Amino acid sequence: MTTPKMVPVPSKNIVPERDVDKPPVLECINLGITFGGLKAVEDFNLGIGQTEIAGLIGPNGSGKTSMLNLVCGSIPVDEGSIFMGGRDITKMSEHKRYRNIGRVYQNPAMGTCGTMTLLENMAMADNKNRPYNITPGVNRRRVSYYKKLLSSLGLGLEDKLNIPVGSLSGGQRQALALLMSTLTPIEFLILDEHTAALDPKTAEVIMQLTGRLVREKGLTTLMVTHNLRYALEYGDRILMLHEGRAVLDKSGEEKRALKLEQVLGLFNQISVECGN
Repeated sequence: MTTPKMVPVPSKNIVPERDVDKPPVLECINLGITFGGLKAVEDFNLGIGQTEIAGLIGPNGSGKTSMLNLVCGSIPVDEGSIFMGGRDITKMSEHKRYRNIGRVYQNPAMGTCGTMTLLENMAMADNKNRPYNITPGVNRRRVSYYKKLLSSLGLGLEDKLNIPVGSLSGGQRQALALLMSTLTPIEFLILDEHTAALDPKTAEVIMQLTGRLVREKGLTTLMVTHNLRYALEYGDRILMLHEGRAVLDKSGEEKRALKLEQVLGLFNQISVECGN
């Protein structure tokens, strides 16, 4: 089994021509950001098409978190541009970007409110992007709809509507966070190491749920993970970052031909160079 060679990346990645009639859902062009004189992301180009699931992997310090923060607007871009649905969002504020982005975090406690009931959390997610008013927080006419959605998870959450979310297990809470992040229409879903804090058995359950929900809803997704198997198994495309630049980007037949051992070999090579 041969290991893909990590070839030097040119100083300027080739930017694919933009299809004006059908632009990628997410497009990053020559993105760059510097922290303390060091390039965290450099000349990064990425286009994720409609319904595509892109698995983003890389060792600690490779630039994955910085990449997510640039896309979400948590940190400003030093160089380059970001487009979503053909719109330039490079200068758009973080809270405005989240109107069209769903995000599931590594910590199951994030993305839900532990002191509120499961029903209240569902209602809160259901009201995303709606103006605040003085009407009750829970629309009782939507309760049966919430129960149906929760029942589809197969975790018995439909029978726990009135208990605080903080009393749920980590896996239950992460499944709820996934459902809440996709409850209203979004253009783009970010999975930010969303199985990393779970035990292996629970992580498998959450990944199966993730795969089903993403495919059923036809969501365009960027999944950051340390689990190389998940990236290969669930992603239509796999990218590996090293020092803020893509050293592996495979999709289609090339991605399907990749073996786990090959990706692991390159990952280990990079990890040694990074001192991990």
